[in-house]
Amino acid sequence: MSEQQPEQQFGVQRIYVKDVSFESPQGVALFGKPWKPAVQQELATTTTAVNDDHYEVVLTVTVTGKMDDQVAFVVEVKQAGLFLIKGLNDGQMRQVMGINCPSILFPYARQVIDSMMVAGTLPPLMLPPINFEALYQQMVEQQGAAH
Repeated sequence: MSEQQPEQQFGVQRIYVKDVSFESPQGVALFGKPWKPAVQQELATTTTAVNDDHYEVVLTVTVTGKMDDQVAFVVEVKQAGLFLIKGLNDGQMRQVMGINCPSILFPYARQVIDSMMVAGTLPPLMLPPINFEALYQQMVEQQGAAH
């Protein structure tokens, strides 16, 4: 008699903004300048177990724009999601939390960033999509090389 595998489940329970920050250190001095910022984007993901089958995944997206080597703006969004994840082995869990969850959260973070830019009377950034699968594979390879 074989052991029955637990049923695999994955679902989004809730998506929410956990934290948001917008800075425009130059203020009105930006308004008279041609708008050609050099944009740098940083990503980070953290995961917290809420209970046996629910996990909070937070995607932090920080975007910094510089003009003439001066910071024009900094926008940081911590876009979070509560996910039901059940019946996966450790490797599958890492993949889901490193690929699927951030892929679901990123469009929401991108929209919040664009809204913050517009609220600061700056043009929206319209960040391009991100291939979280490729980023995850790159991270796995780097960790493998480090060991």
